[in-house]
Amino acid sequence: MTIDELTDFGMHEMTDEEVEGFLSSQSMGTLGLPTDAEPYLIPMSYGYNGGSRLYFYFVGDNGSRKVELANQAETVAFLVYSAETAFNWESVGLTGTIQKLPEDRRGDIDETAAPTWRPELFETASDSLETQIYEFQIEEWTGVRHTGLPPGFYG
Repeated sequence: MTIDELTDFGMHEMTDEEVEGFLSSQSMGTLGLPTDAEPYLIPMSYGYNGGSRLYFYFVGDNGSRKVELANQAETVAFLVYSAETAFNWESVGLTGTIQKLPEDRRGDIDETAAPTWRPELFETASDSLETQIYEFQIEEWTGVRHTGLPPGFYG
């Protein structure tokens, strides 16, 4: 079924403004990097510039699988979602490209676009391991929202 066919049941496609607002209000998602078999999925904290870019901190060196796959990827996917109940949820799927941000561009990221959530493990590891910033250039997004109970829910 298409989203249009599901509007009678409470599902709606999000407008661009709603997608931007949702991305701005969240801080976690799942990054999907391509492999020869199944995608490599990683939960990631992100920062959003309010336009067409997300930013991720990677901890580790060039030997990590995440860094290796990100450096090889032509197209990647990112999913951000929030599910309060079975009938009240939102999700945004993004596709685009990812690349390591050169050192000379790190200053271009203002504090509001930097990833805000960093677990203690990240803080501890970043003292001894290399921290890299990756920029996700958004090429396409789709947002879907479900609000309210479907018709006939109570009989």
